[in-house]
Amino acid sequence: MSVLIIFIQKAIVQGICILYGALGEIMTEKSGNLNLGIPGIMYMGGIAGLMGAFLYEKDNPDPNAFIGVLISFVCAFACAMIGGLIYSILTITLRVNQNVTGLALTIFGTGFGNFFGGSISKLAGGVGQISVKVTGSAYTAKIPGLSKIPVIGDILFNYGFMTYLCVIAAVVLSFFLFKTRAGLNLRAIGENPGTADAAGINVIKYKYLSTCIGAGLAGLGGLYFVMEYSGGTWTDNGFGDRGWLAVALVIFALWKPLNAIWGAFLFGALYILYLYIPGLGRSMQEVFKALPYVVTIIVLVFTSFRKKKEHQPPAALGLPYFREER
Repeated sequence: MSVLIIFIQKAIVQGICILYGALGEIMTEKSGNLNLGIPGIMYMGGIAGLMGAFLYEKDNPDPNAFIGVLISFVCAFACAMIGGLIYSILTITLRVNQNVTGLALTIFGTGFGNFFGGSISKLAGGVGQISVKVTGSAYTAKIPGLSKIPVIGDILFNYGFMTYLCVIAAVVLSFFLFKTRAGLNLRAIGENPGTADAAGINVIKYKYLSTCIGAGLAGLGGLYFVMEYSGGTWTDNGFGDRGWLAVALVIFALWKPLNAIWGAFLFGALYILYLYIPGLGRSMQEVFKALPYVVTIIVLVFTSFRKKKEHQPPAALGLPYFREER
């Protein structure tokens, strides 16, 4: 039983980082933009949040945990939004190819994170010497009382606040997309921007806002990984392929935020499954790590055969919009 509880805990922890990225990409793709720069944006958000907390605690002899969390949160979200803004300017205004721009942003974001991660490591006195103890303790604080409940407390209430914030964000995003007029406008743009433009919807504004806010959400996944999962430390290329798993999760969840919640936990479980199977060689471990992608491909094939409208990506996904061609 204890091994099973630990496995579920680790699966949830892994899944939350992926879920943040997926929610940001869902919001972006609903506007018709395909942002493959999500992995790089997560790096940008993670390092910006860590730098904000580190510089605050370094220059303050008596740091406040709430202020540290606020600074790191704002830094992560703002830096990730800048990444989304760069993507938006290139693809929406200048109409550069979205796939190429996204991949370039991933390379840039990864290098951005590793460069500044190494810089603050040197500033702190070496790798592993970054100290954000006060801020980090706020991110890892458990729910008092509830986390002590046997079994249920271990599974449901033994996480930091960003875990619950992520689930709430998924519910709010789902409500926004499917229950509000602004969400309907956004989905209309993703399906047919020309028709939406003719109906009086400001296509450019919606695309910019959804892409930048979606990037900000993805950046919080990087902040979660650095502050809660890694305990306030930085490791170059430490995110692994979690950013790409977030992109795969969007397809697996059929572009629905509520599906992404349980899908993220499933991906988290599959991602660490090899650790709980004894006797696996190195090659088999890599096969098990690929399971989330295999499952995504199976879902994609299955939904393609069924051809249900609600299971398909936005019709204008990845296509530039030229108002003159309307």
